[in-house]
Amino acid sequence: MLPRRMPHFMSRSGRDARFAWSFTWPRRRTRAALSAAAATAAVVAIGTFALGSLATAAPRAGAAPAAAGTGYWHTSGNQILDSAGNPVRIAGINWYGFETQDEIAHGLWVQDYHTVLNDIAALGYNTVRIPFSNQMVETPKVPNNFSVNNSTGGHINTDLVGLNALQILQKIVTAAGQAGLRVILDNHRSEDGNSAEQNGLWYTSTYTNAKWLNDWSTLATMFANNPTVIGFDLRNEPHTPAGVTYANGATWGTGDPNTDVRLAYQAAGNAILAKDPGALIFCEGIGEFPDSAATGGFDSTWWGGDLQGVAQFPVALSSPGHVVYSAHDYGPVLFQQTWFNSSTTPASLDAVWNKFWGYIYAQNIAPLWVGEFGTGNGAADVQSTAAGSQGQWFSSLVAFIKSNPAMGWTYWALNGEDSFDLLDNAYDPTPVSAAKQSLLASIQFPLSGGGGTTSPPPPPPTGTLSCAFSVTNSWSGGFQGQIVISVSGNPVSSWKASWTWPSGQTLINGWSAAFTTSGTSVTATNESYNGSISPGGSVTIGFTANGSVPSSLPITC
Repeated sequence: MLPRRMPHFMSRSGRDARFAWSFTWPRRRTRAALSAAAATAAVVAIGTFALGSLATAAPRAGAAPAAAGTGYWHTSGNQILDSAGNPVRIAGINWYGFETQDEIAHGLWVQDYHTVLNDIAALGYNTVRIPFSNQMVETPKVPNNFSVNNSTGGHINTDLVGLNALQILQKIVTAAGQAGLRVILDNHRSEDGNSAEQNGLWYTSTYTNAKWLNDWSTLATMFANNPTVIGFDLRNEPHTPAGVTYANGATWGTGDPNTDVRLAYQAAGNAILAKDPGALIFCEGIGEFPDSAATGGFDSTWWGGDLQGVAQFPVALSSPGHVVYSAHDYGPVLFQQTWFNSSTTPASLDAVWNKFWGYIYAQNIAPLWVGEFGTGNGAADVQSTAAGSQGQWFSSLVAFIKSNPAMGWTYWALNGEDSFDLLDNAYDPTPVSAAKQSLLASIQFPLSGGGGTTSPPPPPPTGTLSCAFSVTNSWSGGFQGQIVISVSGNPVSSWKASWTWPSGQTLINGWSAAFTTSGTSVTATNESYNGSISPGGSVTIGFTANGSVPSSLPITC
């Protein structure tokens, strides 16, 4: 049986926070191993969302060392270690959007990206997996599906105005580090769109293997020497599409350069390490693999979930200590796999996971990271004793991860428009399901080290500030300007720019700073999120004004 896609209903929040329902192909939810006939008949049932009394969050599993997480991470056996040799667990969440035609993380139509990242950290997650497309890397658009004002009239995301998708990604990575989070970048597909690549491979006729390798080199160069980005998930969910033979889909260990993802992982991993020697290289499984009985048949599981080939054909890179294997796993609400039945027990589920990917961890071959798993917000979606149920699967998988304390994970997904959402459509900080958050909290792992930095706290703010004014747009009776505030010498933790209008101009609006006016004088001071500037760094603020474009505008910093 081969995977197919199934439509479902999703809620989607627009930039003005109004909600619209539409029938659409899912951004995700289709890891099923279905025959063509079964796919045609598949129906997704939307469960109830009534919650009973909920327990408070369970204590997090294990105690992290006082400074766990500093610097670049590396592997040893089935563990991931930080730069000081402390064991760390990836315990995070997926936040998608960059891989879609929006080319920006979703939810920024209602929340500021700093707020979202701070909420992720406050909820106890330590890592964000961010999907992207090759199209976004090669020809990044200037996204528009975000807001600069929220429902209370506050300014949000103003520093993203006019930036392209890659520049926005860099902004989010920087803010994630400031929030104490780590980031994994996930090559989700080739062209902008939803879910995994249709052909199941890591390249297409347009976005070729050569371009795929070059795009990874581009990103590795961009984030080199930035241990906030702990590593790169090389390709989302390689698989064999419906109606395609295994030899022509994603294979493992066949030696065919056109289909063998192991060979592709080795090539991309080495290209990345040449630019960013400290990065982790995350290698997902495939969708089916020749069965161990050598009958000519195939074992089939979720896309990206079959890592049986690692036993005979491990990924070997030019430098040891970087490979982390990644599996995706989902429950029966997506598809009724054979192991979901009236005889299913937590022990039988453990056996399935150990067969496809858990053995890598158990045999100390390499670290294992469950890169995607998710469930709905109804009580029965989260926890149940019913054999073969969604709740039994989810609670059993959390228990399985908890019993393997070095095993990593990232929940799918944060997004309020997803059927497995952690937050609601308004991206409020309180999870939709307290029960689900409680289970996930039981396997969290707190980090320190300031988002991956190995540097000591910055010195006092004695850096030298300079300000450069330029006009970015103009029209009859008004103009738009920007001020780039740069720092040399030492870091600063706050800044202020002030000027006097030369010929009667007046301020209309400003962003990325708090603006005050007094007569013809204007003062702009930093917001809470952009006061710190490192030497050689800068902050750009903008404004619109009435009046003629000034020939010059002396700025005092």
